[in-house]
Amino acid sequence: MTPRIAALDSGTYYHHRTLYEPRYRGFFDGIIYTRDLGTIPLDDYDTLIVSCRTDPSVLIGHRDKFAAFLDSGRTLVVMGSTGPGEWLSDVEWHFTPTNFWWWKEGGSLGLHVTAPDHPLFDHITLADATWHHHGHLIVPDGAVSLIDVGDLGSILYDDTVSSKGRKIVTTLDPMYHHGSHFMPATTRFLDGFLPYLKGLAPAK
Repeated sequence: MTPRIAALDSGTYYHHRTLYEPRYRGFFDGIIYTRDLGTIPLDDYDTLIVSCRTDPSVLIGHRDKFAAFLDSGRTLVVMGSTGPGEWLSDVEWHFTPTNFWWWKEGGSLGLHVTAPDHPLFDHITLADATWHHHGHLIVPDGAVSLIDVGDLGSILYDDTVSSKGRKIVTTLDPMYHHGSHFMPATTRFLDGFLPYLKGLAPAK
């Protein structure tokens, strides 16, 4: 059985291109305008994606709804620049300066895969997750970091221990860049990440 996926739409041009244009539209069984979140039931969905750069002030009032979604055994995907520490328990995000020009300076972002056997890496490579990152995350005890930045912490982790459900949390913002028509790695990331989500076992 294929999981049913919903994604939040803030009404931005980059969400529109990612969620509604043909390349990815078939992955989403529901698209929920963020300001309607309070009135939309989530019972029909196995996975909810909190899309990149969703204003956290819109999400804070729905803390209980996100917690209930996880407590029902479902999957919450938290994308970059959504301020998850403000509206989701067990998420610890730390600011780090964003280096937008490392690729022109001949340097490195210092990213490395920490769980190469994780099924996500059947769909993406490290290069597909390498453009820049907005901060780093402290991984909860028992959760699995998939990509670390140096020895600071994680930029992408998979948490099946902090709740009855699953949290996939990242500081990456592929929807923004795909929707803005620049940084090809972000499109490659979505090309692999969304099929990976469609392959997860649905909530029981």
